[in-house]
Amino acid sequence: MIHGRFQPFHNGHLAYLRAAAARAEITFVGITNPDRRRTTPEADDPVRHLPEANPLTYTERLLVISAVAEEEAIPVHVIPFPITEPDLWVDYVPSGVTHFLRVLSPWGRSKLERLRAGGDRVEVLEAPEGKAVSGERVRAAIRAGGEWRAMVPPAVARFVDGLPAGHALAPRRSP
Repeated sequence: MIHGRFQPFHNGHLAYLRAAAARAEITFVGITNPDRRRTTPEADDPVRHLPEANPLTYTERLLVISAVAEEEAIPVHVIPFPITEPDLWVDYVPSGVTHFLRVLSPWGRSKLERLRAGGDRVEVLEAPEGKAVSGERVRAAIRAGGEWRAMVPPAVARFVDGLPAGHALAPRRSP
């Protein structure tokens, strides 16, 4: 299982998915912050709960991740994963799953500790490229009408292109 907010799913996430899928027959993709009403602040990632950092709904993320996985021919099950509520994990995460994690920030270290404290198996995946792209950078480029397509898989670009005007992540349109 991998997990993240995927706001939106970008090429760094794709590398993460590919690395995990290479180690498993079926990969679960856990979408964190699945319910906007239950999104809470985290000291190690102080903006992850803000509305501007979470423009896509759970369903929008499920659809785009499923489209990316289909293009990549990677079998996945996309599920909600309330990372900030460990007492709910048993209701969402399959028993015996291995969590694959890339530790690229203080928040990544916090997640690692949280998962291990919950008794789950965790395998840290190397990320030699570091954090080459971030959701924050992709969102900013989309909103500013800048270059963002090279940072996301083609299915994500098509999805963003199809967002209606006024959507929280819709690109600026020329008049």
